[in-house]
Amino acid sequence: MPIKTVEFDHPTLAASGQCSIGQAWAKVPTEQSLAQQRQSSERIKALLRQRNAAIVAHYYVDGALQDLARETGGCVGDSLEMARFGSEHPATTLIVAGVRFMGETAKILSPEKTILMPDGDATCSLDLGCPAEEFSQFCDAHPDRTVVVYANTSAAVKARADWVVTSSVGQDIVAALHARGEKILWAPDRHLGSYIQQQTGADMLLWQGSCVVHDEFKADELQALADAHPEAAILVHPESPAAVTALADVVGSTTQLIAAVGKLPTSTFIVATDQGILHDMRQRYPGKTFLAAPTAGTGGTCKSCAFCPWMAMNSLQGVEQALLHNLGAIELDTELGRAARKPIERMLQFAAAHKQASQRVQASGELARDAALFQNFGPA
Repeated sequence: MPIKTVEFDHPTLAASGQCSIGQAWAKVPTEQSLAQQRQSSERIKALLRQRNAAIVAHYYVDGALQDLARETGGCVGDSLEMARFGSEHPATTLIVAGVRFMGETAKILSPEKTILMPDGDATCSLDLGCPAEEFSQFCDAHPDRTVVVYANTSAAVKARADWVVTSSVGQDIVAALHARGEKILWAPDRHLGSYIQQQTGADMLLWQGSCVVHDEFKADELQALADAHPEAAILVHPESPAAVTALADVVGSTTQLIAAVGKLPTSTFIVATDQGILHDMRQRYPGKTFLAAPTAGTGGTCKSCAFCPWMAMNSLQGVEQALLHNLGAIELDTELGRAARKPIERMLQFAAAHKQASQRVQASGELARDAALFQNFGPA
């Protein structure tokens, strides 16, 4: 299978606030015909039944894989939804269609289950750009700060954190910590961290990583597309640069952007995140038009190529081989898993409490204090 080189930001402690460039590789997937996809899907369905297995897939993987996950009683969602679903589902084997940190998170929350991935080499630039040893040194240099890490990190980095967050709940958690007077050490995505800092006013020290997909969105090209479609609403993921989020009608996680399509009155949307999300949007809202936001400026060779090269490594063939031969199995040291589980569970508890509080606010019309969400958690 052919491979391609992918460059990513690799922050260095010696030059605070600056990045060196790292290089990694990604396999270029082999395309299947529709007939081959149908045949693979039928074989996989039988294997899922035989192994008491379920597929947990991210919105960014191939549409055929998303469809199969739903058809077989699995899950398609963002990182938080995947984490919840996998830990609660009765399946003894989980196929995690995404990237490695998602498989690790599934193993952390369900250590008794077999966790397989369609391709165990599928990774993430944010994970690669935040090595555990370097990050631990960074934390040690700032012991007065509460460590909050994005889900797109290794189990070892999560184990060093006080809180793990996803893009759907990160702002709420940071706002609540800020209300308690805590200073934040944030990692690894600098754009998401900056956006949350802007929205909350929190004192945040940022690791300087970035996502290879979202970092490529260009404000000037996005503005040009918006000018050509003045009726369109602009949806942007907060891992994008500040100049891009500034143009957005809605900034949010994958799940929040999908929900926005159903709430906004417009019928045309410009979407600035991985194009894998468009499959779900088009299925849910077939009468609406979705335009992929540009990822290249004037003279660029690609106007809308927002695809994660590692998410693209997930395939039906990979799922079938994983089920047949236990390929892509995720194994974690027991103590590391326990340490990483604590900040993840803290996030899940917060998310559940925040959801309940929001429902009470909607029902009563009263304002709730974010700090009240911490009553049952104690200090981080």
